[in-house]
Amino acid sequence: MARAGLTTERLTRAGADLADEVGFDQVTASELARRFDVKVASLYSHVKNTQDLRTRIALLALEELADRAADAVAGRAGKDALTAFANVYRDYGREHPGRAAATRMRLDPETAAASAGVRHARMTRAILRGYDLTEPDQTHAVRLLGSVFHGYVSLETAGGFSHSAPDTEETWTRTLDALDALLRNWPAPSAL
Repeated sequence: MARAGLTTERLTRAGADLADEVGFDQVTASELARRFDVKVASLYSHVKNTQDLRTRIALLALEELADRAADAVAGRAGKDALTAFANVYRDYGREHPGRAAATRMRLDPETAAASAGVRHARMTRAILRGYDLTEPDQTHAVRLLGSVFHGYVSLETAGGFSHSAPDTEETWTRTLDALDALLRNWPAPSAL
């Protein structure tokens, strides 16, 4: 019988909070059971194992981030939309470093297709429509933006930029300006 008060949603949210405290890679069913002062077996009617718990955390994080991004870009276009979208990723990564790491978890194809990751890709493509990119350039640009946003946030939250000037805000602004300029002047394949 399931332990009173434990639910899949409660465990997932607690696991996400744990990820923000100790790092996503450190989240285990055993550690979560300790937090609830229960035996690991008490979790198994709600989550199958650590992998299932981590997958649920990743799905929660993707959903939270997609909701924030949708609100931020609504009614915006061009550089304004790009900046709002990028700032959501950065702010979320600063607020929730473990959850942000979870958004990069490799999901099986079926789970990925049913996740909010699809919303992220659609929003990115909607932003890129303002730059008149067609395929395959649009897909290249989606990958570029994801790499820059995730990479910058990962380095910044790990303290990678804290040892030198200029301030990271200035670098972030210049990075977004550079991305906007690149997207406006996307090179033709022959120019590469």
